Amino acid sequence: MSTLLVSHSACLEHLTPLGHPERPDRLRAIERVLEHERFMPLAREQAPRAAPETIALCHPQEYIEQIREAVPRDGLVRLDADTAMSSGSFEAATRAVGGAALAVDEVMTKKAANAFVAIRPPGHHAEPAVPMGFCLFNNAAIAARYAQRRHGAERAAIVDFDVHHGNGSQAIFWADPTVMYCSTHEMPLYPGTGSISERGEHDNIVNAPLRAGDGGPEFREAFETAILPRLQEFRPDFIVISAGFDAHMRDPLANLNLSEADFGWATRKILEAADASAEGRVVSVLEGGYDLEGLARSVAAHVIALMRA
Repeated sequence: MSTLLVSHSACLEHLTPLGHPERPDRLRAIERVLEHERFMPLAREQAPRAAPETIALCHPQEYIEQIREAVPRDGLVRLDADTAMSSGSFEAATRAVGGAALAVDEVMTKKAANAFVAIRPPGHHAEPAVPMGFCLFNNAAIAARYAQRRHGAERAAIVDFDVHHGNGSQAIFWADPTVMYCSTHEMPLYPGTGSISERGEHDNIVNAPLRAGDGGPEFREAFETAILPRLQEFRPDFIVISAGFDAHMRDPLANLNLSEADFGWATRKILEAADASAEGRVVSVLEGGYDLEGLARSVAAHVIALMRA
């Protein structure tokens, strides 16, 4: 079994305003780096459009319709100060969810060892009925819920190392003892959530905030002291990674100083946790990462780790 890469060119058709950090070139940078010969062993699949009922695992039907109806015929429409849509955005968003669901199918049925889903728009800020922070649908949250509903996973965990806190994922699973959400992120920073005291109704939320200027040592310590012990205790049978690479030292949107080696290290640690309780089942879904060189190098390190190369 090999690592699966899921993507789709429709995700390039989600256009954002000139100068916006969440832009199609992010995926092009990832595509280029994953064309290198060391990534030849990857299995590659096209992301299908998600069925409406898959998106509805985490979002009410009325909200899905609202997003569909907000699509402009031409030009751009802003949903909030950060989040915009173009004519191609709804298809991109449905393929982002569909790609995550396909990855879950392949990993849960043992057709792939694990998977990286290179899609956009990202998802972890999307709350059940609120688009925000560049996000329309919560791809990672839907992947976790889909593994439970479609494949019978009992306990799913989401590990989020994006530099911004995944308020949407936290909100969706706040009262759910069957899903653990774990996050490292810079604080204070958008969206303002993610303090240690936010623990969920069943102690199923684990926040490990970092300070501006923190780098690899602080990040690794947060992982080893806050997140990994809780993951081991929870014993998930499926793990989703909200893989944001904007904690990289080159990233323009934040002030952490991680290197690509730190992302590779975190990925290997998550795989160890998955080996212990989840038969190695991991699906990683792209979130942030806005410096193209930092993003490409970090994704390469992340995927090499997933390949156990």
